[in-house]
Amino acid sequence: MTYITKPKLHHPSLPKNSVGFTRRDYEGRVSTLCAGCGHDSISASIVQACYELAIEPHRVAKLSGIGCSSKAPTYFLGASHGFNTVHGRMPSVLTGAYLANRELIYLGVSGDGDSASIGLGQFAHVMRRGVNMVYIVMNNGVYGLTKGQFSATADKGSVAKKGAVNNDSGIDLASMAILMGATFVARSFSGDKHQLVPLIKAAISHPGAAILDVISPCVAFNNHKGSTRSYDYVREHNEAVNRLDFITGQAPITAEYAPGTTVEVRQPNGTTLRLAKIAPDYDPSDKAGALAYIQEKDREGEVATGLLYLDSDPHDLHGNIRTVQAPLNSLDEETLCPGSDVLDRINAALR
Repeated sequence: MTYITKPKLHHPSLPKNSVGFTRRDYEGRVSTLCAGCGHDSISASIVQACYELAIEPHRVAKLSGIGCSSKAPTYFLGASHGFNTVHGRMPSVLTGAYLANRELIYLGVSGDGDSASIGLGQFAHVMRRGVNMVYIVMNNGVYGLTKGQFSATADKGSVAKKGAVNNDSGIDLASMAILMGATFVARSFSGDKHQLVPLIKAAISHPGAAILDVISPCVAFNNHKGSTRSYDYVREHNEAVNRLDFITGQAPITAEYAPGTTVEVRQPNGTTLRLAKIAPDYDPSDKAGALAYIQEKDREGEVATGLLYLDSDPHDLHGNIRTVQAPLNSLDEETLCPGSDVLDRINAALR
């Protein structure tokens, strides 16, 4: 009953995080997506990650494009800044917002149609520019709003609900993100909260372009036998390369993972990623190796999930273009227009 307004009152005994918010404070409106949609599970994981990180909601800006996935920001972080852009144009609007105010945490939510078709160029450029953002693709392999046509990420040979076979090669957004310069690339499954929540937390803390490609089954049009984006298929073919612990400067929050060797990677902001290596020889810092592994698993019909690639010394857009530390939207007229003498000196230096 999605027309029912979610109650604003919270039970007084709900636990609070270190900044005084309950988990309910990070929720949004009641979802209007289909019951069982994987996108709602991703929204719940975002809520959990922000609650555990004790992020103040007003510090988050969430942006999206067009599609089922782009409706999702309505259903989480209801007290955060939000902007719903036109189809495929979320990355450029987010880039402008980030240039104006670098102090916010930017969360871009998109879908496989929004990012891999009309927005493919935008997706590529926001990665290569190093915009400090978390880019979450809710990837179900179909156009859900227009009744289930194959999207550009649908695997070749996958079968539609009405029996059509996809003859086109699918676009692998994780591989493209690595090639285009993203410094944090991960893939997960909406049905695996133990893996997804720590990945979201790590992506939020990463000071660079972070992409999360999340397989998110469409229960209406792509959850049948023959689909490579169904709940059953992904559960049976999930090849996890690692499980992740995200450790802040405070107490660690531990995720569940299989026993095995572990490796710790420190990020420039002082946070630590502890990886449990399920694939024993996998090295997420090896760019060429990550690409080869993703393609190898794709040929085998497996879905490689986990932290696929990490550059532990990333550079973001503000660093690349050497802007001042203060948010640009806070600069006054005197700072922006220091006078003709300063302009004359700049022009003289260029002669």
